[in-house]
Amino acid sequence: MADWLEQTEDLTLKGQIAVPYTWWVGEVGSRFLIALRDEGKILGNRCPDCRTVYVPPRRNCGRCFVDMGEWVELPDEGVVTAHTMVRYEYGLQPARPPFAYAVIKLDGADVGLVHLITKDLERLKNGARVKAVFKEDRSGHILDIDSFRLL
Repeated sequence: MADWLEQTEDLTLKGQIAVPYTWWVGEVGSRFLIALRDEGKILGNRCPDCRTVYVPPRRNCGRCFVDMGEWVELPDEGVVTAHTMVRYEYGLQPARPPFAYAVIKLDGADVGLVHLITKDLERLKNGARVKAVFKEDRSGHILDIDSFRLL
């Protein structure tokens, strides 16, 4: 019965498909994005046990696995702890190259936030101080922070 399977050739079709979708970020993610949109503020939350401050905020502490406690407003400045340069264009990128993805540890936070740096890339290095640049028209998206600029 499986004779027909031995007589067939493998077929590979190369291509791309678009799969647009949306999802709910939950109560914690919603509060974070609404604060970005409505107030231009960056919120994090602090673990009641280990006191770790997370931004973006999380429902549970990644170290203690307990429900997160208090909300904290974080300043819009911090330090680059890691980065990578993007020099080639790809349709799904949030900015036109050249730009950098950077892990930014905001002052008062214990974990880094991944975001964009789009200007003064020749000055970019780990340890550089940066400041958030908010868009004028915000929609409740992480890119309401347009990018971070070097200080």
